Order: sequence, then C-alpha cells, then structure tokens
Amino acid sequence: MGTAVVGVGTIIYKDEGIGVYAQRYIEKNYTFKSDVTLVDGGVLGFQLMTYYQDYDHVIILDTITMDDEAGAIYNIPAEELLGLGSYKQTAHEVEIVEMLEICSMLEKMAEVGIIGIVPEDIKSVKIDLTDLMKEKFQDFINTAMNELKKRGIEFEKNETEVPLEEIINHYQDPGQGELNHGN
Repeated sequence: MGTAVVGVGTIIYKDEGIGVYAQRYIEKNYTFKSDVTLVDGGVLGFQLMTYYQDYDHVIILDTITMDDEAGAIYNIPAEELLGLGSYKQTAHEVEIVEMLEICSMLEKMAEVGIIGIVPEDIKSVKIDLTDLMKEKFQDFINTAMNELKKRGIEFEKNETEVPLEEIINHYQDPGQGELNHGN
C-alpha cells in the first residue's frame, strides 16, 4: 500500500530517459516521511503491473508524445490517458497504456497518474538530455513533488543536492561508484 513513483524510459535515447533520471533525482534529493516507494522502471513495461495492483497511488514519470512544443509538461490521470491514442508512440508508452487498460478491468487498481514531458530528441543514441530538457528538468520535478504534496505525501528536500548532471554522469559511467545521498 502507499504510493509508488515510477520513472520509466530508455536512457540510451537521449530525452527518453528523463523519467528515469527524475526518479533517481527524487530518490537522492528528498527524504519522505510517508510511505513512498521509488522505482527505476526503465522499460519494464508489463512487469510494472504489480505496482498498479499493490499500491494505492502510482505516479509515472515519463516522456509523453503530444502535439505540443518540446518541454511542455502534462499531469494526466490514467482515466484520461486510456483514450489518448496519440500518447502511444514509443514501445514503453504502448506497454504503459495497454497495462492501464488491462488493470482497469481488474478488481483493484491504484489511482495512477502520468507526469509527462514532451521530449525534444528521443532518436539520438546518447545517454544524456538535450539542453531544453535540462532547462525544464526542475519544472518536471516540481510538478511531481506538487502532485505528491496534493496526495498528502510529506517530504523534505535534503540539505545537499545531488545535481542532475551527476545523475546523468552516473548512468554514463556506472563503474564510478554509488551516487552520494544528498543529505
């Protein structure tokens, strides 16, 4: 029970990894007083169905394919997403929507929301983010944290910040050791 925050995406396709970076950023920079599970969902797809059934609330951090300018941020409840065919552009987007459709027919399903950002580049093969996504990253994080606050989740920001660049660098070179916890 409680809340799961799931960062999804493919880090090797530039902006496609922003959900994974955001989940790690939250994990390293915030301390939760409430029951919150942070999940690096990567491209687990259907394997994430367990979270939809075992938790009361699930927030998915992801890119979202919308007919809007790159960097636009959306906070969409799952019930709206079910009919949003334009969201299904990448393989994991298809899996997320299909999983929501399946779970919506089951007896128990979490209240699910997607916090998505329209990517600028999801085709270049590089572990990084475009400058635009780096500029919009804090707004993306703030949207997620505001949603958690609305759901009654208590947290505080750690005194010492683990910056986004350090998180991206860790994915570029995982052999460099564990990221420092930001407190």
